[in-house]
Amino acid sequence: MPATPNNSQPWKVLNSEMVVDEKWYKLRRDEVELPNGLVLDDYYVSVRPDVVLTFPVTADNQVIFVRQYKHAAGNVFIELPGGVIDDHETNALEAARREMLEETGYTSDDMELVLEVIDNPTKDTNKIYFYLARNARHIATQDLDESESIEVLHVPLHEVESMVMRGEINVSGSVALCLLALKKLGL
Repeated sequence: MPATPNNSQPWKVLNSEMVVDEKWYKLRRDEVELPNGLVLDDYYVSVRPDVVLTFPVTADNQVIFVRQYKHAAGNVFIELPGGVIDDHETNALEAARREMLEETGYTSDDMELVLEVIDNPTKDTNKIYFYLARNARHIATQDLDESESIEVLHVPLHEVESMVMRGEINVSGSVALCLLALKKLGL
């Protein structure tokens, strides 16, 4: 079988400007030249910080989830704890530990990177770091900011897959990490 040519080449950035630069949202407008010579002068990119997401499992096989309202989707969702890596943070693992503690009051000394993924490579700049936290234990009360109202849920490990398959857990990052963590745990 003859090899097909690789037409997947990086685009050349001719010009780039930040058109929205707010605390919670940054939008960049790029002028790019495609490998075939076509120029697009209005390719918009959401400049987003990297994110951490954690699958915390307690010693008695309870998975710690959070339930909260998400305004863009206008609904309440069950998700795994996580959030953005702050500008000053250089260690994704420490950011994952911080987010888990803030949102749930749980921590773990046994955290492992499961996978680093790209969220939406078409329009977003960020990565998501997926962590598995074994032997998670409760050590504090939640430390939420004024815009957060988060309910902590304890779900038996053996029920997680069926919750995903029924669509009860339906946020893409949480779905992916649930399935990856279950596989990693041999379930």
